Amino acid sequence: MLLWIAIIIAVLWLLGLLANIGGGLIHILLVVAVVVLIFHFVTARRRV
Repeated sequence: MLLWIAIIIAVLWLLGLLANIGGGLIHILLVVAVVVLIFHFVTARRRV
């Protein structure tokens, strides 16, 4: 679930970056996507 959220946020960031809209919000989306990915991988390793 977290992986899909991170992928969606990253795609939105990429679209916003290419379309040059959103300003600073685009970079905030990228940071959120990276944090969600890191959190996903850290919690996935603990479950195994």
